[in-house]
Amino acid sequence: MSALAVEHQPPSGDDWDSVVRLWEGMDVPKGCKVEIIEGIVTVAPPPVNDHNLIAVAVQRRLYTVIPEDWEVFQTLNLAVPSRSGLYIPDLVILPRSEVPNGENFVPAAAAELAVEITSRSNAVNDRVAKLKGYAAAGVPLYLLIDPHATGSPTIHLYGEPSDGKYRVLHAGKFGEAVHLPDPFDLTLDTFSFPRP
Repeated sequence: MSALAVEHQPPSGDDWDSVVRLWEGMDVPKGCKVEIIEGIVTVAPPPVNDHNLIAVAVQRRLYTVIPEDWEVFQTLNLAVPSRSGLYIPDLVILPRSEVPNGENFVPAAAAELAVEITSRSNAVNDRVAKLKGYAAAGVPLYLLIDPHATGSPTIHLYGEPSDGKYRVLHAGKFGEAVHLPDPFDLTLDTFSFPRP
C-alpha cells in the first residue's frame, strides 16, 4: 500500500501558532502520520512493513550505544518553527529530560539524531524539506534511509549543521556499512535492509 498525502494549507497570512492549532484540531484516521511541512499540514497513512522492519533494525542497534537516560522514539513530534515545520521522524534520539510531560511536541534542537525512512509518495519531504529543517534546527545528525531512491536504495548521513546546512558525512547504497560518529560511535550494517 502506498502512502497518500492529504494536504491542508492554512489561510494566507497565518503564523506558526495558527498552523499548529490547525494541526492539533485535525480529526484523522488512527495510525496516520500528521506533520507540518513548510507550513502545510500533511496526512499520510501508516508505512508499509519494509519501512517498519528497517526502523526496528536501526532502533535495536541504537539501544546498544545510547546512554541510560536517552530514548529512541518512533512517534515524537519535533517542532521547527523557523521552517514552519512539525515533523514526526521515524526515529529520534534525545535525552529523556528533553521531553516535557503534557506537551504536544519537543523543539527539534533537543534531538541528537533524527532518522527518516522514505515512503514512495512523500520521499521528497525527507530528502529536501526535512533535510533543511533539521539542519536549521541544529540537529547534530540526520540519517536518511531512502529505499525509493532512483536506481538503487541509498543511505545518507548528514552532520555538522552550520548556517542551516549540513555536511554529507556518508553517501552510499544499501549493503554498505555507515558509521554514526560520537556520541553514538556505531556502525550500522545496511545489508539486511528490505528493498522495495
